[in-house]
Amino acid sequence: MTQTETCVEELLVEELIDQKDLIVFNDDVNTFEHVINSLIKVCKHSEIQAEQCTWIIHYNGKCQVKRGSYERLEPLCTSLLEKGISAEIQ
Repeated sequence: MTQTETCVEELLVEELIDQKDLIVFNDDVNTFEHVINSLIKVCKHSEIQAEQCTWIIHYNGKCQVKRGSYERLEPLCTSLLEKGISAEIQ
């Protein structure tokens, strides 16, 4: 293995290890429509994807709605929190 291949492989491993999940939690306040619209707007989900996540949130109490680096997920989490949706990065 060449030094270039080794460096690229190490970067890919570091990138995979640094991945975080944006989790949305169920609550008794927000409507399905509000959560669906928020996921579409904030997380750029399709309507079907947002609906599926919302049902998972409803039945399981939470759902991982996005995966990425902390830096990428932090503004999304903040936007969801500002919309009154319980979310955190894990």
